Amino acid sequence: PSVTLIKNGSFRGCSSLRFIELSSSITEIKNHLFRSCYSLMQVVIPPSVKSIGFYAFYGCSSLQEVEIPSSVESIGSYAFKECSSLVNLNIPSSVTYIDDFAFNNCSSLIKINISSSNCSFGKEILKGCSSLSQIVIPSSVKSIQKEAFYG
Repeated sequence: PSVTLIKNGSFRGCSSLRFIELSSSITEIKNHLFRSCYSLMQVVIPPSVKSIGFYAFYGCSSLQEVEIPSSVESIGSYAFKECSSLVNLNIPSSVTYIDDFAFNNCSSLIKINISSSNCSFGKEILKGCSSLSQIVIPSSVKSIQKEAFYG
């Protein structure tokens, strides 16, 4: 509980890491924090987290579920790219920006529900999500950049 900061890339490439529960005093998931943790299946993000950095979970190909808490305001570019086992995703109403390529090539992603009515989407956020069959986007979403749902 005393851990308040985990620096960029601290767990990068921990290929045997399967589960992690972050301290409730963590406010940001830093850039590249869990990049290429191929065996990571589940992560518990505490309600203290305000942002998910770029490349945070990039290449976590075993990640099946992630619950993004209602405290998160932004999701960085490439944050969940290549998370090929991720199936369902709920984006809470607190999220105001999802950066470029955030969920790119999440090939098992079937459903995404975006609760935020004040959200802007970067380019190609769901490009290559070939299993995607349902997207719920509120009518008040501010903008969706080019090729957001390509492929």
